[in-house]
Amino acid sequence: MDFKGVLGSISFDGEWITITKTPAGLKPAPVRFRAADVTGTRFKPASRLFHGYVQFLLPGSLAAGEKPGLAHGGRPPYADPHSLSIPHKANDAAEKLVAAVEQARS
Repeated sequence: MDFKGVLGSISFDGEWITITKTPAGLKPAPVRFRAADVTGTRFKPASRLFHGYVQFLLPGSLAAGEKPGLAHGGRPPYADPHSLSIPHKANDAAEKLVAAVEQARS
């Protein structure tokens, strides 16, 4: 199960979550962690005007807060390795992925 977000993608194979961000000019550096290690998820659906996000909370790391302002639209910063911004068209796929991760956690 996977979907494309804004400047990256998230995939989930039932056990491992992989977030691959594609910064301009650099080789993509995927971040991979087990669904069993996730302590919580945050999902903010995108609207037609602003991107939403998917964020995974892991033990020992602080969750990046939402950045205020119109340019960021209340999303975590791009540098946060455990989150990805999503466009409006990816809301359904992101919601299904978050539900699958939540089910795998329990």
